This record gives sequence, structure tokens and C-alpha cells, in this order.
Amino acid sequence: MSDIVKIGLIQASNDVDGSQPVSVHKEKAIEKHMKLVREAAGRGAKIICLQEIFYGPYFCTEQNPKWYDSAEEIPNGPTTKLFQELAQELKVVIILPIYEREGIATYYNTAAVIDADGTYLGKYRKQHIPQVGVSKEGCGFWEKYYFKPGNLGYTVFDTAYAKVGVYICYDRHFPEGARLLGLKGAEIVFNPSATVAGLSEYLWKLEQPAHAVANGYYVAAINRVGIEGPWEMGEFYGQSYLVDPRGNFVAMGSRDSDEVIIGEMNKKMIREVRDIWQFYRDRRPETYGDMTALLP
Repeated sequence: MSDIVKIGLIQASNDVDGSQPVSVHKEKAIEKHMKLVREAAGRGAKIICLQEIFYGPYFCTEQNPKWYDSAEEIPNGPTTKLFQELAQELKVVIILPIYEREGIATYYNTAAVIDADGTYLGKYRKQHIPQVGVSKEGCGFWEKYYFKPGNLGYTVFDTAYAKVGVYICYDRHFPEGARLLGLKGAEIVFNPSATVAGLSEYLWKLEQPAHAVANGYYVAAINRVGIEGPWEMGEFYGQSYLVDPRGNFVAMGSRDSDEVIIGEMNKKMIREVRDIWQFYRDRRPETYGDMTALLP
């Protein structure tokens, strides 16, 4: 297996107003993102990640039960199966963030991980669920209305090209899970997000490079672009990027354009950095009990 792996990150705007039916959103967005995945593969990407709940607007801006209809089972839903076929055709790994329904009416913010032969490897469910007001009009990220907290832990997926971890959006503010992914052997952690200017932009290029350095792996951060109607809560500011274990930005997207960002990860660098900075050797877990014992 080569030490050099090309990574593809897809950031895109939502082309349909949020007042339209769920089915319209999904059809348009899936068609658009399949083309972008093909573009990424054509440019040499071997692992490709889409943005958080890629197949429509980020509906958590409002509290409306209509969006429950956009959820699907994983892996038995149609979108996962469609992208399994695409991954097999293109021989690429796909990180596929979609809205998951389990059973009759239990919902999670989830990313399916599909290997390069089309095999479904498993899924990660977003662990940390925010409830954040943002605009004067009352819009915000009302995620507790839509999602249960994840219950599958912090899994590292052994794909054809690298050992992959997944964090989703708000998770990135919590270093504990980022460390667990490193302890479990992640070489790269993907964080598909939906975040707007004025709320978290000042953190966007701080926290995740810090995770990469503290844990000795690559981090791929993906954010959508544009202003989504009818809410117009704020601008999704793009700037999707790949950062290496030294905290260097390997590749970065624009602020406002649909784009496929391609960057190279080098596994040799991971080994070099971990040989120099022995954070895993020198950590003292026996002294950290208060982290889980103390309440806020």
C-alpha cells in the first residue's frame, strides 16, 4: 500500500430553496454530488468525503417535522446503496454523511463509510448534539429536535487506502473523541460540517489543526458554501481543507464556490511525527479520572 494517498473533499451549495419538498432536495443534491465524486476520482482522489447531511439544505435551521422524511436506514436505504455502487465503480472510499432513521422513528446524524470495493464498513453517529441560537430571526442549529446523540463510540475503519476516523461538525469542539480516534489507530479523521460565519469561523482553522498535531494524524475538514433560503441564517463559509500532523494546511478550498479540493496525505509523515512527539507513550490516563467524574 502506497504511503501517498490523494484525498478529495467536496464542498457545495444547496441549489433548492428549503421550502421545496424533501424529495426535490434529495434528487437534485444526489445528482450534483455524484458528479462531484466522479470529478474527485478523475483527479486521483482515493478517499472522498461529502459535507454534513449532503443531500439537502441544513434543515436544523428550523424545527419542522417535514425533514424527518429525508432520513433513511443505513445501510439499507437507497442513498447508501447508490453510493456503494459508485464507490465500487470508481474504486474509491466514500465517507457519506446522511440523516439516518433507525427503526420506526429514531434519528441520528450519521456518516456511512464505504470501501473501495463497494463494501459497507460501518457508520459513525454524531456524538455531541448542539442547540444553538444564531440569528435575530430565531434561526439556529436546533439539532436536539432532529438527532439523538450517537451510541456507536469512536470507530476507526480500516479501508483499502488508510485507517479512517470520522467526527461530525460540532464534535470537533471536543478533544476527547479526537484522542480516542488516534488511540485506535486513525491515520486521517474526516469532519463533515455545516457551519456559518459569525458563529464558529474564528475556530475553524484553530481546533482541527490542533487535533492533528496533538494526535499525529491528518484531519480533513469539510464545510458547505452559500446562504440557504428561505431562512438565510448566515453564510456557510466553505474553506474545506486537509491539514497534516504538523499543523500545515495541505490544501484548502474557497470561501464561496462549489469545489472539489484535492490534497495528499503522506503516511510516512505520520510515522515521523509520532516518532518525534511521543504523546501516546507519555500520556497519563491513570491521572485523568476527574475528566469523567466531575460534572460541569
